[in-house]
Amino acid sequence: VLPLANTAKVALIGPLADDPYAMLGCYSFPAHVGVHHPQKGLGVEIRTVLDELRSRHDAEVTFAKGCDVKAPGREGFAEATSIAAAADVVVVVVGDKAGLFGRGTSGEGCDASDLQLPGEQAGLIEALLATKTPVVVLVLSGRPYALGAYADRAGAMVQTFFPGQLGGQAIAEVLEGTVNPSGHLPVGIPRDTGSQPSTYLSPPLGLRSEVSNIDPTPLFPFGHGSSYAEATWGRVTCEAEQWPTDGEVEFSIEVINETGRHVEEVVQIYLHDPVAQVTRPDVRLVAYQRVALETGTRGVVTFALHADLTSFAGSDGRRIVEEGQVELRVARSSSDVHHIISLTLVGGERRPGFSRRLVSRSGVDVAPWSQKAVNVA
Repeated sequence: VLPLANTAKVALIGPLADDPYAMLGCYSFPAHVGVHHPQKGLGVEIRTVLDELRSRHDAEVTFAKGCDVKAPGREGFAEATSIAAAADVVVVVVGDKAGLFGRGTSGEGCDASDLQLPGEQAGLIEALLATKTPVVVLVLSGRPYALGAYADRAGAMVQTFFPGQLGGQAIAEVLEGTVNPSGHLPVGIPRDTGSQPSTYLSPPLGLRSEVSNIDPTPLFPFGHGSSYAEATWGRVTCEAEQWPTDGEVEFSIEVINETGRHVEEVVQIYLHDPVAQVTRPDVRLVAYQRVALETGTRGVVTFALHADLTSFAGSDGRRIVEEGQVELRVARSSSDVHHIISLTLVGGERRPGFSRRLVSRSGVDVAPWSQKAVNVA
């Protein structure tokens, strides 16, 4: 469904499709102060998704609001489903109205009792899915809403949060395929509306297990991100088996662009500490590196991680680097692991001071690639 074919007739639907405020968070000047002076106007030029898509797309782009972000009422559903049924693809733009202290659906003082999309927006998506026209769900929001009800039926999902003044342009470039999307989630997208807001930093008992019949696994995990073309991940090289508690460990990974377009990958490194004095997160992001590759190039991404990155507050409340087995997981996301490096921290328990090193070192060496010269097994 994405990127949109330039000849495809698009039905752009939703309360945020033609709203410039949809790009802004609650602390932006127009939403924070300007809302008290509506006679002054927006104050800056912000093009909407509708503005940008109509200026870029060759085929017809029709529009219907469908419903409001927050207020009840389904009077607009009939028009929305009518133009959806006549289109080749639907892009439904849903999410939040930023505000403060109850003026919006997201922002300071604007909390939610569950993670269903506000107002009638969930019903609007269901009505559009029922037309059988392929549907792209585009979410502009200040919080991650539960999208599990649509995951198996939508043609694509795009999560933008509040993308800012040029957000309409950025969104249109992704929908049209002008750029190859390379963003990765800084939060998980929940599956169910009753999910409690949580991070990926869960201890083992917070994961799916026989302890509970409720599955807390997110629909899309922390670090997830899809692209129209993706690089091939190859060998991971690490000569070390031991990691000094006062030293560094170095390793590298090959990333190869065998596709026909520009690719950007984010190589993510997660720490797994299976046994510790206190309960630890099952995985924790400790390093990452973005690598940009043109067609036919190979990048070697190198990392150097100090043992201070494994430190935590021990049973006596003091920060320690503890001996023992750990894993460094080379991954595309917190749940999509490419390779595991097993290491043993050695040299005695250590208490890192204020000079502890909690930022990794990394770099990328890019060169032309020949399939005959590289073994990616």
